[in-house]
Parts: sequence; C-alpha cells; structure tokens
Amino acid sequence: MGTVTPRSVLRYETWTLRPDREPDAEPVLYAMQCAVDGETSPTSEDFTEPQDWVLRHCGQNPSHHNYREIITRPWRTWRRT
Repeated sequence: MGTVTPRSVLRYETWTLRPDREPDAEPVLYAMQCAVDGETSPTSEDFTEPQDWVLRHCGQNPSHHNYREIITRPWRTWRRT
C-alpha cells in the first residue's frame, strides 16, 4: 500500500460583524477616565452618570481638563450563507 498523506480542504466564508442589538445582548456601558491622573468613573448604562462624575472630578481638580470616553459595546458575528 502507498503512503497516506494528510489533505487540507480550504473553505472561504463571508462573515458579518455588527453591534449586538438582540434582546438578550449585554448592555452598552459607559465610563469616563481622567487623562491627567487616570482616575475612572463608575461604569453605567446611562451616560449621564459618568458625565456627572467628570463635572465633579474637574470641580475637585481644577487643572484636570482632559478626559477619555470608554464605551463597552457588545458585538455579534455570523456567517453569511
């Protein structure tokens, strides 16, 4: 008998990536981070809570003017047929 050699089968597929808006999707979460000292607000589903944190933080630290928005958004992939 001859030698058995492994074979590979390649199959190219098209995938789609979009934000997950299904009813069971994880919530979108928001937070803000001070770019001066790295302090971060609590995470919330409501953006006004991190925004309020920024206003309190800059009131307590008048030289802290730069902030980063942190968004955690669930995404979903599926194979197109």
